[in-house]
Amino acid sequence: MNNKFIRIYEDIAADIRTGKIEAGTLLPSELDLSEQYQTSRETIRKALKMLYEEGYIQKIQGKGSIVLDIRKIDFPISGLVSFKELAQKMGHRAKTYVNVFEDREVDHNLFKQIGFALNENVWEIVRVRHVDGEHVILDKDYISQKLVPGLSKEICNNSIYEYIEGELGLAISFAKKEILVEEPTEEDRKWLDLDGFHNVVVVRSQVYLEDASPFQYTESRHRPDKFKFVDFARRR
Repeated sequence: MNNKFIRIYEDIAADIRTGKIEAGTLLPSELDLSEQYQTSRETIRKALKMLYEEGYIQKIQGKGSIVLDIRKIDFPISGLVSFKELAQKMGHRAKTYVNVFEDREVDHNLFKQIGFALNENVWEIVRVRHVDGEHVILDKDYISQKLVPGLSKEICNNSIYEYIEGELGLAISFAKKEILVEEPTEEDRKWLDLDGFHNVVVVRSQVYLEDASPFQYTESRHRPDKFKFVDFARRR
């Protein structure tokens, strides 16, 4: 059947997700897979192409297809990377859902939390990141309307940074970050799949434009089993 390669893709992908096929190992050759599944090598190539596009494998010249570690996603600490840029490495395994998009004025409570000017108008955005069938990140953003006008729910569902840099022509420069481990809040339990988890990893960031204007406060709340934070350090 024409869709046999999809069934082969789903079979191998499931084995990678469950750890039956371990990260770092090579998949059998196209010939071996064609014999295993009793199909043509062309069908196997289509299945392998899907696995590559969805971020399950990496093709290495002269060696074959190596299985990638999909259980955790490298999340750079020192870099400023949008979730869309990370998700592009995962194909269709990652999705974003915008749960809240509201116009809000900074009151005294919010002023203490996010550091924007009192009575300043901000966009309040709550997004859930869905990876491999589970809700694993809760992103809460407050963005200055003065510096980032014209934001919409559709833009938030795609990429805020892509809009800021591409449409508004602004340069995102640097961020101050803190990373903590906290007990889940009611909001975490409402939006994330946290059965069996008693902690979340929280990354709070104040992000600045090139002229050192703070335009974004972000609180990114991660289920701890899915994400690892990476950095490069050098002794000076």
